Amino acid sequence: MTTTLPATLPAAVSSPGPASVSHPESTPLPGPLSGHASPADLAARQGFGPRVRRLHARIGAAHHQAEGMAFSRALLDGQATPLQLAALVRALGPGYALIEQRGPELGAALGAIDFPWAALARSAVLAADAAALASAPATPSSAAAALWLAHLQVLAQQAPHRFLAHVYVRYGGDLSGGQQLAQQANAILAAHGLPAVRFWAFDQPLPVLKAALHDAFEQLDLSEAEEGELLDEAVVAFQDTQRLLAELGDLAAA
Repeated sequence: MTTTLPATLPAAVSSPGPASVSHPESTPLPGPLSGHASPADLAARQGFGPRVRRLHARIGAAHHQAEGMAFSRALLDGQATPLQLAALVRALGPGYALIEQRGPELGAALGAIDFPWAALARSAVLAADAAALASAPATPSSAAAALWLAHLQVLAQQAPHRFLAHVYVRYGGDLSGGQQLAQQANAILAAHGLPAVRFWAFDQPLPVLKAALHDAFEQLDLSEAEEGELLDEAVVAFQDTQRLLAELGDLAAA
C-alpha cells in the first residue's frame, strides 16, 4: 500500500543537510567523524541485505554534515556542558516512548516480525538517566523534540513505513557512533561529579543487535513506492535530529 501524507505533516527543516548526534568518533579525532566512506565501512556493507545497503547509502552524507553542528563539535572537543547533555536526555524521552509504544505493532503489520524491540528499548533507560541528572539545571521544553514527536504521531497514523525509517536511524545510530558519543558524554559528566548516562549501553552484544535490526528491516513487505518513501524519510529523520542539535548548541550561550 502506498500512502499519501496529508498536508499537515510537519515540514523538514531547510538546512545544509541532515545530521545525527549518534555518529561522531571519539577524541582524539583521527579524521572525518563519519566512517561511512572508510574501507572498513565499505567492507561491512558487503554483509548487509539490499534494503539496509540502500538505507546506509542514502543517509551517509548526514554523518559528515553533522560535523559542523555546534553541539557536535563541543561534545567532540570535551566542551559540551552537563546542561546540554541533560537537555539531550530529556528531549529524546517522549520520541523513544512513542517509537516503542507504536513500533512493534506497525513493524509486524509490515512483515518485520523478528524486530528486537525489547533488547533495543531505550525509553526506560532515558527516564532513569533523566532522573539521575535531576540535579542538573532545568532546561526549557524542547521545541525540536515536540516537532519530532508530532511528526512521528502523524507517521504512525498515516505512513507506518516512514515511521520505521526513524526507527532505523535512531537505533542504528545508538548502536554505532553512539558508543563513542557515550564515552565523551560520560567523561564530561564525571568531570562535573554527575553520574554516567546509560542511554547508549545495551545488554546484548552490539554485533548481535545490529544484525537483528538489519534482518528485521529486510523482512519489511513494501511496495516500490513505499521503498522509496522509506529511504526519503530516513533523511528527514536526520533533519528532525538536526533541529535538536541546533537547539542544544544554542543552550551553550544560555
